[in-house]
Amino acid sequence: MTQVWSDDIGQVDWDELSALYRVAPLGDKKSTDLQTVFTNSRFRCFVYEHGRLIGVGRALSDGLDCSYICDVAILPSHQNQGLGQAIVAKLVASSVGHKKIILYAVPGKEGFYKKLGFRHMTTAMAIFADQQAALDGGYVLEN
Repeated sequence: MTQVWSDDIGQVDWDELSALYRVAPLGDKKSTDLQTVFTNSRFRCFVYEHGRLIGVGRALSDGLDCSYICDVAILPSHQNQGLGQAIVAKLVASSVGHKKIILYAVPGKEGFYKKLGFRHMTTAMAIFADQQAALDGGYVLEN
């Protein structure tokens, strides 16, 4: 299996990326929204196999203090084969030199990131556009 790794957004089929997020499952994200967030991310990782997008991830960064890894998604047929770990490792390597590298995980996936060196934060807080959905999905705790 030959995989091609890229950070080039010029080759991305945004509809294919949106479909990947639905089946991964990371939710229903519009192709235009994904184009915006990946374009505005400092670090990006796209993995293709036989021309098909099989995995992605991105990181927002200010260049010194904080890099935030997010939106790591793998096709179900390629999960549990080390690809997610490799994408996170690439994004972490790209973020070296930052004082902190953070992420938030899909509830239930925290153990995966713990194995990669991430630790729980005791003071992390968030305001979501849909607070009830974040509560229902297990992303935030009841106040």
